[in-house]
Amino acid sequence: MRSYAVYPLMRTYSQKTLVTLCRNVRKDILRMCTTAKSSHLGGSLSCVEILVSLYFSVMNVSPKRPLDPNRDRLVFSKGHDAKALYAVLARRGYFPVSYYRGYEQDNGKLPGHSTRGSVPGIEISAGSLGHGLSQAAGMAYGLKIKDQKKPRVFAVLSDGECDEGSTWEAILFAGHHKLDNLTAIIDYNKLQGLGFTKDILNLDPLKDKFLSFGWSATEIDGHSMPSCISALGSVPITRGKPTALIAHTIKGKGGPGYLVGNVASQYKSPTQKEYQELLSNL
Repeated sequence: MRSYAVYPLMRTYSQKTLVTLCRNVRKDILRMCTTAKSSHLGGSLSCVEILVSLYFSVMNVSPKRPLDPNRDRLVFSKGHDAKALYAVLARRGYFPVSYYRGYEQDNGKLPGHSTRGSVPGIEISAGSLGHGLSQAAGMAYGLKIKDQKKPRVFAVLSDGECDEGSTWEAILFAGHHKLDNLTAIIDYNKLQGLGFTKDILNLDPLKDKFLSFGWSATEIDGHSMPSCISALGSVPITRGKPTALIAHTIKGKGGPGYLVGNVASQYKSPTQKEYQELLSNL
């Protein structure tokens, strides 16, 4: 197994370091996808900057205390893109990077969909889309009831699961209960399982929809580290309201050229030749 850099939490990382970290995370994702001949490459690559911003700049978490009651929580609702979460958690020091070998393998520790209890740092079992925001809202509501003011709850959603009625029930619930300790980040890469989101069930204007449900909402460049860190570090935008960050991203960012922005990135994995070329490019 080749050597990997593990990044302990510091108060601040330079932009150069964070960009390098994102590049390494993309290499990890490509490695897992190629080795396992796995699907869901595109959505894993599109949320890298979001996850790196959360774990290395914004959230109060510690790999040494993964169940600390005062920790911030991340609900990774788009569990089919677990490769991205695994790579960030490993680089953060939650578990050995040698676990990559077992991704989607018999007796491995990294299942295809993120599963609570498989490795430290996974807050929920995910994969059935439309459930994550409900679980995140429940966590945020429970923390409010307990009067725990420090922990925050972040939920990373795919744009496709915003088609689900359960997602909008959670949005209505969170707005009604003024859950300003809850932040939803929508990985808005404009593609879902079978095509473009706008063609399957148009979500626009997505920001206005959140606003009408009693949330604060803003749009960001989901591949800009300064934009992600600034927005995530400023939540809640408005006291007494949950926050929605609509992160505009590109499906397959950093992957094979013919898969970037293409629905095929949902299902195809790189060949060994493409993988070597991509590593060189990255």
